Amino acid sequence: MAMAKIEAGRRALVARILDGDGTAAREQRRAAFDNAGLTGALATLADKVARHAHRVTDEDIAAARAAGLSEDQIYELVVCAAVGEATRQLDAGLAALAAATDGR
Repeated sequence: MAMAKIEAGRRALVARILDGDGTAAREQRRAAFDNAGLTGALATLADKVARHAHRVTDEDIAAARAAGLSEDQIYELVVCAAVGEATRQLDAGLAALAAATDGR
């Protein structure tokens, strides 16, 4: 029962950040979530958030701002990139757990 509530919450979060109201375009939010399809400073920022969040610098944010994004848009895209990576990691972990327990 608790896992069902967690999964429902996760689905609601993903739906909200990808399809809810925002300042960044839905297509950009989806691309940041998927870590695919962005170009230039946005691609660099989303990839860093997804793969090496501790390496994101003020310069990365400044480059996104110089590409024409507002602070709100940058924030939304960073959240989408982080949640997208967390989702991929969780899904991989759950799949590995399911594979490991199928052999019991």
